[in-house]
Amino acid sequence: MIKNIQGEKWKQLQFDGYKSLRRKYAVSSMGRAASYTKDLNEDGKILNGSVTSGYRTLNLHLDSGNGTIYLHREIAKFFCKKPSPRYKYVIHLNHKKDDNHFSNLKWATLEEVGIHQQDSPQKIAYKNRQANKTVGLKLNISQVRHIKEAINNPKRKLTFKQMAMKYHVSEMTMYRIKSGENWKRVK
Repeated sequence: MIKNIQGEKWKQLQFDGYKSLRRKYAVSSMGRAASYTKDLNEDGKILNGSVTSGYRTLNLHLDSGNGTIYLHREIAKFFCKKPSPRYKYVIHLNHKKDDNHFSNLKWATLEEVGIHQQDSPQKIAYKNRQANKTVGLKLNISQVRHIKEAINNPKRKLTFKQMAMKYHVSEMTMYRIKSGENWKRVK
């Protein structure tokens, strides 16, 4: 028997092959998943599921093969308004992949997903670690200063490819230094 949380709503999952399973599955607006045989309130059981790339999932054994169901996507299908068919992705507003409460989920476009990921605490921490990294780098600060001076010199004779060969890095590294994606802190 499942103890409902105040205001919690449940919806039965329906997917290819769901009728062939012995148990039925449901998700709630509070981000929970359950299985049951006849009635959710009588014989329902809360499921923890598995974690795939940080996302809570249910792994079901279907006749057509194994099926992995991402709970956040299913919860968003039932409890979050999808603005248009362009919105194909579901994001966690607080960046916590295990918080599947419907108010933390939002449908998004691919572009919105990319923008949202840049604000993630994990992404910000990664950028800070990379910016302060001192071991294992192919270039040092003085080399980067020389590269930036050469890039900004209107009378430069070397191409990006030639400069990359000179410093034993890729040509893409030169473009990333120019754009500020790499070595932004070096002036």
